[in-house]
Amino acid sequence: MITTAQFIQAAGWAGIATLAFAALAIIAFIFKWGIRFRLVGVTGFTGVLSGGLFALGLGLFTHTTVPGAVRYSLIYDNGATLAAIALPPQITESQLEATLRQAGADLFSYGRLGSGDGKLTIRARTIIHPEAGVSQPLYLGEVTRSLANQDKQLTVEIYRDNLARLPKSTTEQENS
Repeated sequence: MITTAQFIQAAGWAGIATLAFAALAIIAFIFKWGIRFRLVGVTGFTGVLSGGLFALGLGLFTHTTVPGAVRYSLIYDNGATLAAIALPPQITESQLEATLRQAGADLFSYGRLGSGDGKLTIRARTIIHPEAGVSQPLYLGEVTRSLANQDKQLTVEIYRDNLARLPKSTTEQENS
């Protein structure tokens, strides 16, 4: 992901290009070159481009990092009020809560369609194998947040009975 500093640096280079094209356009008008009006267009375009890059560099993108969150895969998103993420089956309760909070922050967007109660619900699931050749999806929890504003109010619900059904890792079995 491009950082704020990289947007500012790109805006600087685009500003230099704008000044160079402006100087070239002035020279083209002095010597009555045939491309002088095209150079005015190029100067205007690079000016708009450098202004846009500068605006992006002001920090319009904020990324929240929740400590303890594990990587997840987005497996379903209807673009409105419901999304689902996949997690590894070796997850602890604290990691699950942190990951749900991370997904709640990552998947929030003002462009989502709000319908019904105006809440975004993100469900976390994993796949377990109770016996050979059998795969079973298991929902571990969900997070609900408002679609109307970017408040930090997240409602996290963990399904502890399903979390207890997860297979124990080999290190946990050795310590028991």
